[in-house]
Amino acid sequence: MSIPPPHGPPQEPQGPQGRRPASQGQAPYPPPRSARGAASGFAPYGLYGPYGPRPPALVNGVAVAALVFGVLCLVPAVGLVLGLVALWQIKRRGERGRGMAIAGTVLSSLGLALWGAALASGVLADAWEGLKEGMRGNGVLVLAEGECFDSPGGLEGWTADADRVPCGREHDGEVFAVVTLPDGRYPGDDSLTDTADERCHDLQDAYVMDPWALPGHVQVYYLVPSRESWRFGDREITCVFGDRDPRQTLTGSLRRDETTLDAHQLAYLEAERVLGAVLDETPGSGFPEDDLPGHRQWAAKVADALAEEVRMLRGHEWPAGAERPVGDLAADLEEARGEWAKAAGAADADTYIEHADAGWGVTDPYISVTARHALGLAAAPPEYDGEAGRDTDGGGMKV
Repeated sequence: MSIPPPHGPPQEPQGPQGRRPASQGQAPYPPPRSARGAASGFAPYGLYGPYGPRPPALVNGVAVAALVFGVLCLVPAVGLVLGLVALWQIKRRGERGRGMAIAGTVLSSLGLALWGAALASGVLADAWEGLKEGMRGNGVLVLAEGECFDSPGGLEGWTADADRVPCGREHDGEVFAVVTLPDGRYPGDDSLTDTADERCHDLQDAYVMDPWALPGHVQVYYLVPSRESWRFGDREITCVFGDRDPRQTLTGSLRRDETTLDAHQLAYLEAERVLGAVLDETPGSGFPEDDLPGHRQWAAKVADALAEEVRMLRGHEWPAGAERPVGDLAADLEEARGEWAKAAGAADADTYIEHADAGWGVTDPYISVTARHALGLAAAPPEYDGEAGRDTDGGGMKV
């Protein structure tokens, strides 16, 4: 077997009687280590010299990070990955910290299990609901139908909070609907935008039943969940009215529904809506010469809608001040119904155009101004900003 050399400087072979043989040109005894170090220009060996004890191994930094993430449990997947990486590095490099790496791995695994159980049991969704309730008092952007608010960042881009204000004061937006989305994976930005645009525009007429009361400079905006808020159970699209120019504000509530209108106003608007729904279905071809059958079919629908509106107007008991104006309006609509009925039976395009033009003349919006004024409704036909009617392209915000 071999015997390791003793600690300290290397021993030179000794001659007889234990004395070292002297070499040519060398001193019989080497100078002290301190002298050798000074003579050679190098510092003498310290505590961890080549023949002293080895220095302690370094602590693996990844193991420390794994333990921290494991204790916090905020992102357990990161702690688990760091713990596995640390164990591999410790084994390969001979570093210390194996216990911390194992602890971080175990804690992160437990954290992942807890997160999975929370998702499966709906705990996070309940926590989101509780968080929203708590945020209501702090002005965070969790808004309900009918509320008005100011947004520090305006109505475009990203936002996280809002200041609720009375609708009678100047405000950036007014919530007119809240749409709840089904659970599942995050739909993506484009899908959420398409859904919000469709649903919000469909719901605006339920909040503002009188289209004359909606100013032309008002536009639909919507707040949609972000990918981050979706993870915590956010499933709401908030539909908002705001000024077309995001830098401008609104004043006063735009709400015109059963909560703000009386029975007579509601009866009139419901009758008016019958005709409005059909007029929105104008044939795709703008010229009867190109599609006379399609235009005749549509004219028949207009005549039927006018007949139904006349029936509803004459079947309601109006207040004394509105009875005569509404009666006159019903008579005009009955005349228009006759013209549209003739257009529906026209044998050629010229005959159709003749009766359709006469029908349009009688159904002009201005014939209802007197009746509307008597009922206390908006009496000025809407004037829309833009080149061709009200802009239906909404704007969106992420929350």
